[in-house]
Amino acid sequence: MNNTDPSSLLHKFQFILDSDPLIDEVGFVHPSQFAAISDSSISLDPPSSDDNLKSKASEANPIDMAFWCRDHKLGISTHVIHPLYNAAKHAFMFSLKQYRMVVDLHTNKVVLDTDNVSNALSSLPALESEIMNHSRALLLLSCDFGTAWNCRKEVISKKEDIMLYFDELKLSTLVLSYSPKSERAWIHRRWVIKMIAGKCTDLHEVLKNESELAKRIAEKSKMNYRAWNHRCWLVSYMSESQIIDELINNRDWAGLNVADNSCFHYRTRLMTRTLDDSRYKQDAIENPSHATKFYQLWKEELTWSETLIKRYIGRESLWLYRRFLSLCWIKHFADRMCGDNVNLFLDSELLLFRSSTTIPDNVFEDYESQAMFAATYVMWLIKQLDEFRGLEIQQKVGEEIEEVVSKVCPNKSFLWDLVRMKSGRQ
Repeated sequence: MNNTDPSSLLHKFQFILDSDPLIDEVGFVHPSQFAAISDSSISLDPPSSDDNLKSKASEANPIDMAFWCRDHKLGISTHVIHPLYNAAKHAFMFSLKQYRMVVDLHTNKVVLDTDNVSNALSSLPALESEIMNHSRALLLLSCDFGTAWNCRKEVISKKEDIMLYFDELKLSTLVLSYSPKSERAWIHRRWVIKMIAGKCTDLHEVLKNESELAKRIAEKSKMNYRAWNHRCWLVSYMSESQIIDELINNRDWAGLNVADNSCFHYRTRLMTRTLDDSRYKQDAIENPSHATKFYQLWKEELTWSETLIKRYIGRESLWLYRRFLSLCWIKHFADRMCGDNVNLFLDSELLLFRSSTTIPDNVFEDYESQAMFAATYVMWLIKQLDEFRGLEIQQKVGEEIEEVVSKVCPNKSFLWDLVRMKSGRQ
């Protein structure tokens, strides 16, 4: 492998990428496993003899042992990563230097020889093509090479071909297939979407595919903040119908991944968009039935949240999401509800509190944490209400809160003291 010319490796790598534009996944394979997949005649099962594997590997052409491509999946031997990276970096930096020289000639063409400028400008398309090819190879080997990402932006933004932007989405998808938490790849995708937002006729479909991609990556790479952050960012471009579809389609996944707080942050972002102050208030005036639809949507979300809290004992993320829902409910819907309905809402929250503070003798569920979260939730709720309703809740469940706090979280007793002091009760 060491005798292989790095430039030959780079040429082979770029040829493979050009030959199969549908490649959707890149991975790096250790040489000990490479012989098993590089020849279709060799079983994919682990070899029975290391000596047999080594003999087959030694007989293979070094370049053939560097890459494997089948079913639109590309494997790269870890033994060639270093020389391949060096070759790609050298080729990219050389092309970039030539490109900068030509661009400078174009900028200063007024004071230069016209023939030299014309000859230099005629080479510009070829240099742009080289930059795009070499930067692609480089980024598939080193996803954090910021200069390569920036040069691609520079070249593409000078074109008027919208398909080039979709090619960038494909490239960053390839990068994310082996580095799902690559911040630069996610940033590049957001740049692409910004660029095509006013030009693309099917932006709705693009946003749908983006959300699905982020979801798939989040499923494979747990607690992937960058994927969820990208998904939250997409919400600002979504239509009302898309937002509601996302809420419905994401509900089952959220219900099975209650420990992933990023998932509920995403739902928070979606629900907040449904209650954009100016839009919601305008709907309430011009189209009461439209506002009622969102009112019903929030009622369903509260019901679903309560179901999860009762199903998954002691999950803090669920109680935090409950706080968000309750606060928005009070802020946006209290003026639409008569007094009886407000009381029904508060009574339901107190019932949830009481059902969550029962601590059976069960070592398999964290009922003490559930009781603590329930108690701190009610204390928080009291502070969000007006003085009259806050006092009313204290009279109903004050003794129960004190009992729970002293039993399961005495270190949080000061919170209850603060609530009482604020309301004037000692």
